[in-house]
Order: sequence, then C-alpha cells, then structure tokens
Amino acid sequence: MIRQFRLIAADPTLRLVVAAVLLFGIHAASVAIYQSLIAISIFGISDRFYSFVLLVALFVSVGTSVGVGIVTDQRPSRRIMALAASSFMVLGSALVWLGNSPVFFAVAHMLLLPASGSLFGQLFAVARLASAPLAPQDRDAILTIVRATFAIPFMIVLPLWGMAFDAGLSLLAIYPVVLAVSLSLFALIWRFWPADRNAPWTEQKSGLGFRAAIGEMVAPSVLIRVMLMGAIHSGSAISGVVVGLIFEEASGRGAGDVGLFFGLFVAIEVVVTLSVGQLLRIMPRLWIITSGAGIYALFLALLPILAPTPWVWALVVPAGAGGAMIYALAIGYLQDLMGQRAGAGASLIALQRLSADSLSASIFAVGTWINGYGLVSAMGAGALCLAIAAILWLDRGREA
Repeated sequence: MIRQFRLIAADPTLRLVVAAVLLFGIHAASVAIYQSLIAISIFGISDRFYSFVLLVALFVSVGTSVGVGIVTDQRPSRRIMALAASSFMVLGSALVWLGNSPVFFAVAHMLLLPASGSLFGQLFAVARLASAPLAPQDRDAILTIVRATFAIPFMIVLPLWGMAFDAGLSLLAIYPVVLAVSLSLFALIWRFWPADRNAPWTEQKSGLGFRAAIGEMVAPSVLIRVMLMGAIHSGSAISGVVVGLIFEEASGRGAGDVGLFFGLFVAIEVVVTLSVGQLLRIMPRLWIITSGAGIYALFLALLPILAPTPWVWALVVPAGAGGAMIYALAIGYLQDLMGQRAGAGASLIALQRLSADSLSASIFAVGTWINGYGLVSAMGAGALCLAIAAILWLDRGREA
C-alpha cells in the first residue's frame, strides 16, 4: 500500500478527499452511536416516534444522495453540492445544540443531517475521478485507503467519548464538538475543493435527463447486484443493533463491554482494510468481498452462542477482518456498475444502504417476534450466505 499512499500524497484532490472523509468520520462516529440514546433518554422521544425519525432520515438520505449523484453527472456542480451538504451538517449540528429540544432534534436528524450524508458519496465519486487514470488495482487500493480513513475515528473517537461520559460529561456535549468538526469540513471544502470549470480530473457529463438517469440505475443488471451487496452489508446493520442487546442479556456484560468490543473490532477492521491491497494481487475483488461476507456470517452465527463466555472476545477478529474485506472493495464494485457515471455510481452506495437497512429491519422484526436477539443474529448470518451464493452465481467467476 506504500505506493498508493504516495499517490494520494502527490495528488491535491486525493489529499482533500482523505482529509474530508476523516472529518466526516469523526462526525459520524460521534453522532451515530449515541443519537438513539440522546433521543430517548435525554429528549424523551418515544420508541415509536424515534422509529419514524429513522425511517424519514433513511429516505431523505437516499433521495438526496441519488439526486445529487444524477445532477453532478449532468452538469458541473460538484463543488456547490459539496458545500451545500457540509452546510446542512453545520446547521443540523447547531440546531440540536442551540435548540435543545425534541422538536429541533427531530428536524435535524430527519432532514438536515441525513441530507448532509450525500457528501459521503460525492467524496468517493471525486476519489474515483481523480484516480481514473491509474491502474485498476491502484484505484481499488486508493478507495480502500479512503474507506479506512472513514473508519479510523470510530477506533479513536468512541473510546474518548466513553471516557468523557464516564467522567460525568453530558451526552449533549457531542453536538458543540461536531459543530466545530462540521465548520472545519465546510472550511476545508470552501478552501480546497476545485471549481468545476478548473477541476483537475477529466469527466464526460452524462447528457441524460433525470428519468433516463434513474432508468440506468434501476436496470435489472444493476439493481439486483446493488440489492445483493445490500444484503451483504445488512450484516453490519444487524450487528450494530444486536451486539449491545445480546451483551445486555449475557450475564456480567455491560455498556463498557459493548464499547470495548466495537473499539477492538474497528481497530482490526482498519488494519485489515489497509492490507487489502496485498490481497488484490492474488485474488479477484469479488472473491475478496464474498470471502469477507462469509467470515462476517461466521461472527454473527457464533455471537449469541459465545456472548456469555470469555470466548466472545475472539469474535472481534472475524468481525473486523470480515467487515474490512467487504467495506474496502464494495464501493469500487458498485461504482463500476455505472461505468463512467461517477455521481450515479456513488449514488448506488445510498441504494445499497436502503437495501441493507430494509433487510436488517425485516430480519430484526421477524427474529424478535419468533424467538429473540440470538435468532436475529443467526438469520443475519443466513442472509449473508444466501447473498454470497447469489452474487457469485450471477457474476459466475468474472467481475461485474
């Protein structure tokens, strides 16, 4: 990976992307893990209404990401869209902190912060454009480094917040901190994101209308693969929900164990992510992704069995390694489905998330209705295995 680090260091656009992804990751790591606790325990929002907040947020996030991806493929507007997304992040963070009420929390988390999520796809679209002249292995490895940069704050920021909260800091202290992070991100984009007319990358605009662009994205050959990648990513969504719940049911486990477990497996995820470039020399990208999904399925299957035992800590290895092999390369796989449409390719990340979250919610509902959290984890493992088989059959030994 040393070669790819040098390529990033030598390219101002890629340096901008890495710095912006790092700040985006700090915001996500701070807010995503604690927002449900803040909503329910601080603002008194009911479980039912919070579910509604999450549902609206999901559709706003997907709709915004898809719309921005299509628009940026149609006309030179990447800089203004990036500034708009980062300004939504600033407004959403400020609204929760200064408004300090359930209404402002709901507005920020249903509308403003989800809309700011479109920046994630835009950053990967620009990374792809900037790395387009490079060899495919270099391009995949660079995207892997960018994805690892997003994960690093989860390894560092979460333990810091945990220590701060153990020392008595209010959960609401998150929002002034992420407001500062959001302002830094906005300033970074304002100062260093190149004007579209002077962009240092070569891009052929699509010339497609909105309906035709949507038609490309929902073509069966594309949509089926996006849904299967979503099924593979549903494992992460399921683990994010059930790890804490399964630990809570296990004797002797508490919130501190949950934070430590997540911190450890994210650390392993980052290390393995940065090593995926070496795997690309000996294995096709799709085989790495599906191998990672199989390893992650093993983690989900064993979690409810090992949670009450000391052996549960061994599961941070398959959780981190399997997750890294999936997340590091899935974005490149999705982008390649749209060829030269960098914006639309990045929008598929949002559609994949919709597929993943919808499937994980359905598995959670059915699993808890039949038996409990352990069954949810086992069903998630089964879903991953089915998705692996389907996508390997669909691509039959070749890259999509």
